[in-house]
Amino acid sequence: MNTRLLRRPFIQLSLLALALGLTGPVWAQAAKWPSKPIKIVVAFPPGGLTDAYARNYGEYLSGKLGVPVVIENKPGAGAIIGIDSVAKSPADGYTFVMSTSGTFWQNRVLYSKLPYNLDKDLTPVTVFPSGPLVVGIPDKIPAKNMAEFVAWAKKNPTSMGTYAPGSYPHMLADQTNRQQGTSIQSVHYRGEAPMWLDVASGQLQVAVGSYQAFNTMSTRGLRPIGVTGSYRSPKLPDVPTLTEQGNTEKLVTLEGGLPLVAPAGTPEAVLKRMADEAVAWANTDKAAKLRETFAIPNKPKNLADTRKDWEGEVPVWIKLAVDLGIKLD
Repeated sequence: MNTRLLRRPFIQLSLLALALGLTGPVWAQAAKWPSKPIKIVVAFPPGGLTDAYARNYGEYLSGKLGVPVVIENKPGAGAIIGIDSVAKSPADGYTFVMSTSGTFWQNRVLYSKLPYNLDKDLTPVTVFPSGPLVVGIPDKIPAKNMAEFVAWAKKNPTSMGTYAPGSYPHMLADQTNRQQGTSIQSVHYRGEAPMWLDVASGQLQVAVGSYQAFNTMSTRGLRPIGVTGSYRSPKLPDVPTLTEQGNTEKLVTLEGGLPLVAPAGTPEAVLKRMADEAVAWANTDKAAKLRETFAIPNKPKNLADTRKDWEGEVPVWIKLAVDLGIKLD
């Protein structure tokens, strides 16, 4: 009788653990995380904002978690190659991917078929803000603002550089064509550096991208004529937003970002820890310096707030893509 009484609580606890899916090996595995290197795939080449965020955050994360954090650049096919490699990875908390918000939010309608399901195969961790993007043109074009540039573009062959198919500048070019009657051609690049180089050399007539990448080439013959988003760039306080210039379209008020995403099914505790560390990292001196360099005033959020923003913002971005009717395949 005494033996049965002693065994009963143990059996009850065991049954509870089974009901919750918390078997001994799972507990042990969760308790050990991380026990090996963590990989963050960057779906763009080195040198841009996505890569800078990943490497800065990865260095901090390695110090906090005590394991190496490997940054692997996998550009190509509008970020599809990098995202696909992670979507098909084990959901064990050791593989993540960073890319632009458009490649996670809008690609589901921009492409008729993707090798992964953006709703079912991936889950958000946090979003690293990108800040206002700069609309830049060569100095030789006689335009001081977006209206003057549009007027010039109606009379001259015009190409806009983008850092990926379906990206923000691609959508802006398409919207401008529809609303203003221009014929701006989108030219897609694998990252910002070569894009801005071609604007500076005059091979492109306009591009949209991060402040830091723009600023790298600004002394070689570039001029800003506007910024996207709802507020001016801290680095370009005299350059008005496109909204201030009279553009009332929803697209130009939105601020995208660079989501950190994991395979669906990644343990909740891991997702939360990764997001919490991103929030903590954002308050370090190195993170502050990165934001200052790229003119980004805001910071990443925790898991709960990220999910809330994701649910509210993704439908808006998807609707814009649907309304514009862009198809990439």
